[in-house]
Amino acid sequence: MRVICDTQKLSEVCQIMQKVVSTKSTIPAIEGILLKALGNELILSAYDLEVGINTSITAKIEEPGSIVLNAKTLCDILRHLPGETVSISSEDDRLKYKIKSGEAEFSLMGISATDFPEIPNVDSGFPIVVDSKILKEMVSQTIFAVATNDSKVIHTGIKFEISEKKIKLVALDGFRLAIRTENIDYSGKDVSFVVPAKSIDEVVKTASDPDSVIAINVGKRHISFEVENYTIVSRLLEGEFLNYTTAIPLSGTTIARVDTKTFIKSIERTSLIITDKFKSPLRCIFDTDSIKISSVTSVGTANDKIPAKIDGGRVEIGFNNRYIFDALKNCNVDEVRIELNGPTSPIVILPPENDNFLYLVLPMRLKA
Repeated sequence: MRVICDTQKLSEVCQIMQKVVSTKSTIPAIEGILLKALGNELILSAYDLEVGINTSITAKIEEPGSIVLNAKTLCDILRHLPGETVSISSEDDRLKYKIKSGEAEFSLMGISATDFPEIPNVDSGFPIVVDSKILKEMVSQTIFAVATNDSKVIHTGIKFEISEKKIKLVALDGFRLAIRTENIDYSGKDVSFVVPAKSIDEVVKTASDPDSVIAINVGKRHISFEVENYTIVSRLLEGEFLNYTTAIPLSGTTIARVDTKTFIKSIERTSLIITDKFKSPLRCIFDTDSIKISSVTSVGTANDKIPAKIDGGRVEIGFNNRYIFDALKNCNVDEVRIELNGPTSPIVILPPENDNFLYLVLPMRLKA
C-alpha cells in the first residue's frame, strides 16, 4: 500500500476516530484504525465492538492495500508532522509501514487488516432524518439523567421513541427522569430503541455543522447514524425499559413559576456546604410568593430565599441538590413551571407554556 493525502485532513479525521477506539482490549486490532486505500480514497474505520465509525478522505493511491495502525501512535504522529501532505507506505515487511512528511519519517509495525472485526452494516431502507442541531440539543438535555451503573444495563442508554411527526428522547436512572420531545418530518411506522449513552454522545460530537442533518437507520440489533461524512454504527441495548409514564403525575396540586437562573444560583449557594462526605438533602419550602432553600450538614447551615409565583398549598420537600441543579441547568428557558403534589411525590419541571421537555426528580426524606 502507498497513499498520499492532506496531513491536516487525515489528522482531523483520526482524532475523531480515536474517540471510539478501545484502549484496553485483548484484541490488538481494535486498539487501532483500519486504513484501506482504494480507488481515489483512503477509507478509515474504528470499532470497539460496541460503537464503530467509518469515513473516507480523498487521497492519491499509488498502490492499493490495507493495514491497521495503532490509533494513539498514529494520531500523535499526525499532529506533529511538518508537511502539508503525508505518505503512508508499506515496506519490505508487509506489516511494517513508513509515514513520511517533509523531512520527518516514522516506521511503525501494523496489524493485518484481516484481524480487524467487521463493522455491522445497517440499512432499514427508510432512514429517520433529524436536524443535527435539534438532536444535539435533545441529547444534551437528557443524557445527564442516564444511569451510570450497570445494575440495569438498559438504563445506561437513551430511549428513542419515534412516531409520525414526532421524536422523543427519554433517560432515567431510578431517581430522576428526563424527557425531550420535538417535531420532525417522519411518516413511517412507530419505532422505539435504546442507544448506549457513549454512542449517541459520539454521534452529536461528530456533527460539527449545525446546518447538517443526521440520517438514522435502525436494525434488529444495531443502529447507524449518517453524520456528514461519517457513518457511526452502534449496538442497541436490549431489555425492558422502565414504563416511565406511570411515574409522571397527571397534574400538580401546587404549581410554582420561578426564574430559572435565579433558582440555579440559589441552589449553588445553598449547596456550598454539601459534599460527598456530608451528603444531605436540599430543603425547599414553596409558599405564597417565594421559595425558601436551605441545607444543614455537619459543616454548617445555609439559607436563601427567592421570589416565585405559587398557586396552591405550602409544600416543604427535600431533594438531592445535584439532581435538581442538573434539571434546571438543562431547561434552556428563562422561567420554569414546577408542579408538586406534597412532600413525598416527585417534582415535575416543565417549560412555562408547552411540554417539549419534562424533568422529574424524586424527593428525599427530610429530618424533622
